[in-house]
Amino acid sequence: MTQAALPPLLLVGAGRMGGALFGGWVRRGLAPSVLVDPAVPAGLARAEDRVVASVDEVPDDFHANAVVLAVKPQMAEAVLPGLGARLGGRGVALSIMAGLGIGGIERALGVPVVRAMPNTPASIGEGITASCAGAGVSEDQRALCDRLLSAVGEVVWLDDEALIDPVTAISGCGPAYVFLLAELMEAAGIELGVPAGLARQLARRTVAGAGALLGRSGEDAASLRRAVTSPNGVTEKALEVLMAADAWPVSVRRAMAAAENRSRELGRKQSIFEKKDQKTFAP
Repeated sequence: MTQAALPPLLLVGAGRMGGALFGGWVRRGLAPSVLVDPAVPAGLARAEDRVVASVDEVPDDFHANAVVLAVKPQMAEAVLPGLGARLGGRGVALSIMAGLGIGGIERALGVPVVRAMPNTPASIGEGITASCAGAGVSEDQRALCDRLLSAVGEVVWLDDEALIDPVTAISGCGPAYVFLLAELMEAAGIELGVPAGLARQLARRTVAGAGALLGRSGEDAASLRRAVTSPNGVTEKALEVLMAADAWPVSVRRAMAAAENRSRELGRKQSIFEKKDQKTFAP
């Protein structure tokens, strides 16, 4: 029998991002695993996987090499204490929960922790994930987490956990900025008289195609922009509006600063919560 490419895993939270990750692992040859979620999407789990509604229902004889935390941070208080007791100090935790820091999760679970921030293109294997390993993570555990995250796209490793917040403003929130651009292009096209269906098709394919070109080109974004901007041409006139001092340059900076500030705010709230309930979280 051929050995599975990825060892057994315990996935806690099978929503949009957790489900995207699980699908990527299955494609990489995941060993039979356990999913914890009261509403696992139909077709996500295989016949050989076990699906349970809560951590308390995880089989006692199931030992995962890694537990992946893909629940909302507001659910941490309900999930982590029981999970820590079941892990018994074994394995590594890979957390994609926003705001909750490595230290708090380590205290709750009693195992080494890797914190990661993936983004939604992971659902088609085109994501990018920024990751940071806690001090107790071994080389083998870091390598395992790298394999898990690379199943859905690129992985970058951060030496400083504090970088998670600005990274979230770029790649974590970034897909929403791109979707908004397509949405606004479609709406503006309709206002210019383009039929709605055609405006949507043109906007979506233009954004998707430009993104693909950017991804495959060795040139930076500024060079690609200049290459399609003829002097005194149509594109230049449009960019004069978008690149005005009070337009995109300031709006994008303000938007990303707001995202970073909110990420830090969530982290501060979770830090207060960790200290307040430290006894509750003890495994």
